[in-house]
Amino acid sequence: MHFGPIVRSLFFYERGPECMIKPSKLKKGDTVGVIAPASPPKTEPLQKGIRFLEELGLNVKTGKSVHKKYGYLAGEDKERAEDIHEMFGDRNIKAIFCACGGFGTGRIVSKLDFDLIRNNPKIFWGYSDITFLHTAIHQQTGLVTFHGPMLSSDIGLDDVHEASKESFRQLFQTEDFDYTYDKPQLEVLVEGAASGPMIGGNLTLLVSTLGTPYEVNTEGKLLFIEDIDEEPYQVDRMVNQLKMANKFTEASGIIIGDFKNCEPKKRERSLTLDEVLTEHIKSAGKPVMKGFKIGHSSPSIAIPVGSIGTMNTLDQTLKIESGISEGEKD
Repeated sequence: MHFGPIVRSLFFYERGPECMIKPSKLKKGDTVGVIAPASPPKTEPLQKGIRFLEELGLNVKTGKSVHKKYGYLAGEDKERAEDIHEMFGDRNIKAIFCACGGFGTGRIVSKLDFDLIRNNPKIFWGYSDITFLHTAIHQQTGLVTFHGPMLSSDIGLDDVHEASKESFRQLFQTEDFDYTYDKPQLEVLVEGAASGPMIGGNLTLLVSTLGTPYEVNTEGKLLFIEDIDEEPYQVDRMVNQLKMANKFTEASGIIIGDFKNCEPKKRERSLTLDEVLTEHIKSAGKPVMKGFKIGHSSPSIAIPVGSIGTMNTLDQTLKIESGISEGEKD
């Protein structure tokens, strides 16, 4: 599917650039960087993830933060921010992959040089705690980033799903993305069609942006959410906060990804996860579909944040413009 210049011209942020920047596609022989901007990765799964990148024909350079530990962080804030700057500033690096999530990206986002990132656009990939970086980088620079499975926490696992690996193919081609995985499992909560730039990620991290200079902007956008290990009452608190902040009513449509292990644990009287999500999100009256394998799921399907997406509940489709450009010819 091709989305023409009319749709592009409508894409802007209240704070930040008025245009979308797509990073160049990868090719075999390219060098990519691996960093840990949040928590430290587990060594063995990370090495397996790096070998996967090498099997794709890529050379790998690891950042300093990958090998550091500072409590529950992969190095001090300054060190992790410097890793991001070094990878974006290095012209030999064509993509940056996050080793894992955990905690800590919200601590470094105010330290980032967004002019450096804007002037050196390249693939930036990860999810979970990386959501704060996706939101900030995209809204401050216009760069399309990728909410996708990570090297240590996903690709490095023994039972990694083949479709998670396949998501990386998005980075080597400029074909538009069509969500096709297990479509019979998709469920329509509110009928309709919607389009707009993709925005979203981990629910907990999206809520943590509220009231900051990097608050997620959902106006006219397709909002997708996911989370892990949060009981329904915790999800209730967070989606209610997004609702009160008008993030659902401002969105063009809502996509509910995977909520792994988000079931009641000890509470005898609990609303179900479905009841919580339906009550808060359905009331916005925007097209809503749920059941997407996006987030802490197996498989974990990558989504280009900032690319124009179109969702239609009639045929249960989600199509997204490629987040990659052809780049300069050799």
